[in-house]
Amino acid sequence: MKKFLTSLPFRLIVALLIGIALGQFFGEGAMKVVVSLQYVMGQFIMFCVPLIVIGFIAPSITRMGSNASRMLSIAVLLAYVSSICAAFLSTFAGYTLIPHLSIATDIAGLRDLPPVVFQLSFPQIMSVMSALAFSLLIGLAAVWTKSKLTCSLLEEFQNIVLKIVERVIIPLLPFYICATFCNLSYEGMITHQLPAFLQIIVIVMLGHYVWLAVLYLIAGAYARKNPWEVLRHYGPAYLTAVGTMSSAATLSVALDGARKSKVLRRDMVDFGIPLFANIHLCGSVLTEVFFCMTISKMLYGQLPSLGTMILFCLLLGIFAIGAPGVPGGTVMASLGLITSVLGFDDAGTGLMLAIFALQDSFGTACNVTGDGALTLFLTGYAEKHHIKKAE
Repeated sequence: MKKFLTSLPFRLIVALLIGIALGQFFGEGAMKVVVSLQYVMGQFIMFCVPLIVIGFIAPSITRMGSNASRMLSIAVLLAYVSSICAAFLSTFAGYTLIPHLSIATDIAGLRDLPPVVFQLSFPQIMSVMSALAFSLLIGLAAVWTKSKLTCSLLEEFQNIVLKIVERVIIPLLPFYICATFCNLSYEGMITHQLPAFLQIIVIVMLGHYVWLAVLYLIAGAYARKNPWEVLRHYGPAYLTAVGTMSSAATLSVALDGARKSKVLRRDMVDFGIPLFANIHLCGSVLTEVFFCMTISKMLYGQLPSLGTMILFCLLLGIFAIGAPGVPGGTVMASLGLITSVLGFDDAGTGLMLAIFALQDSFGTACNVTGDGALTLFLTGYAEKHHIKKAE
């Protein structure tokens, strides 16, 4: 019992509940403090994300040696296939269910958060996507040139980043999640907007769970390992993603959970989890497709044609690979597709952004949890092709 009360999942749940309760009672003066603290904590967490990406992906590539290029190609292919299959599942659900739904459209009535009164900014040394590109290039180039000094430096840097994650970021996360839910509760996002769209949010969440079940079952069958031994360690990462709405901000907890799995190879975890956090957004893609179809029915009176949706899904999978793992990253990256392929006007894109924000946390949680299944795929692939385990 004592172990449970001190565990990260318990602390995250308590932080979430405390945040919701405080948001109902705090006045504007207290919220100024909460908003400012959340801003500072968020700035620090996001500052660390590029360091985590470099610290884990680059040395993981160097450990794979001559197999690095092949494993990178497999990882990108897995992320794309997962995203477009999730999109097609959502399309099927949309054509089946949306014509029978009665969905409210009133999203007004939220309170505005007070402005940040104390801005302590921590600009990232580079963007997350730049860090990802840097990690891939440095790792691959070190393998190609057989640079032992660079490989050694990357190993040391990974150890440093790991200690930052363990001793700073993870202890900070409950406070950050508490502040985030306090803000949502104060605004009225939880009590006012969520009931208005409860039907589609519940449907989308069920879609997340269906797709995660499919991913883990297929990954387990391919790798010939028990997928539950991976999934059961993802509780803290799921809750963190719900609280932060960011795959990038959840990266440290996801790594910690995946490393506890007895069936995942450590080298595949260190390589796959940071990579998939930036290129595998199956939950967000599934959500965006269903919401786009819903809004099309709401505002324009009809669902998009099947051919239009197939094109949209195939292109959205590509955009998702390049989307940043930050709140709303997928929908922001694909606004061009929404307007050009689906023909949404300003009202449609505005409503899309508003509705997407309501459940962004659950889509992110699906993204993060799905990364474990793809890492299980990588583990199975490495073992089937006798790729030597990196030490």
